[in-house]
Amino acid sequence: MKVGLFIPCYINQLYPQVGKATLELLEKLKVDVAYPSGQTCCGQPMANSGYEYESVGACNNFVDNFKDFDYIVTPSGSCAYHVKKHYNIIPQTDEVTKVRNNVYELCDFILNILKVKDLGASFPFKVGVHKSCHGLRGLRLGSCSEVVGPRFSYIEELLQEVKGVELMPVKRSDECCGFGGTFAVTEEAISVKMGKDKIKDHLESGVEVMTATDTSCLMHLEGLVNRNQQPLKILHIAEILNSSL
Repeated sequence: MKVGLFIPCYINQLYPQVGKATLELLEKLKVDVAYPSGQTCCGQPMANSGYEYESVGACNNFVDNFKDFDYIVTPSGSCAYHVKKHYNIIPQTDEVTKVRNNVYELCDFILNILKVKDLGASFPFKVGVHKSCHGLRGLRLGSCSEVVGPRFSYIEELLQEVKGVELMPVKRSDECCGFGGTFAVTEEAISVKMGKDKIKDHLESGVEVMTATDTSCLMHLEGLVNRNQQPLKILHIAEILNSSL
């Protein structure tokens, strides 16, 4: 299979180590992966701000860059969700449909397309999982507390195979962290309170490292942790799965 790697703009600008970890992880799994240099933002920030139709150029550019790949993989559940669910604002050509059907969040791709669980990683820490909203309720990367049914979590399923990891259960595992894209800007006070509640839950549960499938959520939480000088490390799931500590 031929895989295109999509690195969201905030990872490219602020957390390049997450992009590198994702690439290294896919290469370790012998995936034929390429990074189209013409890629830009997927258009999600504009759509979140109510300017969805002004993101048409970004959407078309995304399709142009990734239309020839069998799969598109990204270390971002929210970006994958945006492409899958909101690219209906552009004409639904065969190329658009192919891209929308074949874009995957990293954990989903590893577990359900590559059929791999044990990545040979080692990470001897107490880890708490933040289940980001778009990935959880949009992509169904895990079960939701408000839905009656079997419990599952792709990110936890992979973490359980990491040597040394102790998964710490938290009280409100699928509650929003308050980032919510541009919500964190337009509703700053509410966003901060939600983030502080999320951090408090993890600290009270004995978590040493918090992880998630979305760097955007982690960026919001890391800012609060750093500002309040709290003893909590923030890492994207790709960094843990690529770890050999």
